[in-house]
Amino acid sequence: MTASPERTGDPLLAALAAGVEAIDLAQPLADGMPCSPNHPGFRMVLSRRHGDMVREDGGSAANEVIVTGGHVGTHIDALAHVSQDGMVHGGVDAASAQTGGSFAVHGVDAIRPGLCHGVLLDVAGAHGVERLPGGYGITADDLTAAAEKAAVRPRRGGVCLVNTGWSTLWSDPRRYLGFESGVPGITPDAAEWLVRHDILAAGADTSAFEQVHPGRGHATLPVHRILLVEHGTHIIEHLRLGELADRGIAEFAFVLAPLNIVGATGSPLRPLALVSGDR
Repeated sequence: MTASPERTGDPLLAALAAGVEAIDLAQPLADGMPCSPNHPGFRMVLSRRHGDMVREDGGSAANEVIVTGGHVGTHIDALAHVSQDGMVHGGVDAASAQTGGSFAVHGVDAIRPGLCHGVLLDVAGAHGVERLPGGYGITADDLTAAAEKAAVRPRRGGVCLVNTGWSTLWSDPRRYLGFESGVPGITPDAAEWLVRHDILAAGADTSAFEQVHPGRGHATLPVHRILLVEHGTHIIEHLRLGELADRGIAEFAFVLAPLNIVGATGSPLRPLALVSGDR
């Protein structure tokens, strides 16, 4: 029998009893969805359909095969994802760490699931636009302005999410990936701003988190180097942040729970923003 929150005195149970709303920050996983050309795409197909095999009592079952990369859809980057000059985070030799087909250190299985503080910096909203222009470089001043407008600050051990408005293009994969237009994203000085707050992870509603210049694609990834390699800060990509931005929700509890894939460089994620039920 579960004790009531009043009897246990547990503040978390008391908060749940008062009412908590979970806002889904993940994009749906479906065939044909946007996917970076650097990664294998997503594919799901039914391998057994109802009626393919019928049991003697008339029952039947269906199931599927799912093929996906670790960096497809809403996902988190493990520290093993990027190296610089042959080294991953902490000066670990990348070649040695990946021997055997998976990473012995810094894999996504090393990310502890948990609940932490989260903030949304609505940079698009701070500029008064629905969506930042393609190729726009988000600076440290942009992050500061968005934080001051919302009266929030990233906290140590928490997550900081950046809304560019780019997820409004999710249903148009070519425009979303910005092959011609470029994609708005964090610049190196904004990355340094983020790591100064000692956060666990930073994320955005784009495919690369980085500023992607028109026609250049992912030619270089300086922000990945700064966050993943130099500072051990995880990156979350392809987030769906429109509801938080539209409702003016800038601070929340964030649920982080990657799949426990041993030695993988990334994992699909279904992050949740938890807010009180009266928000």
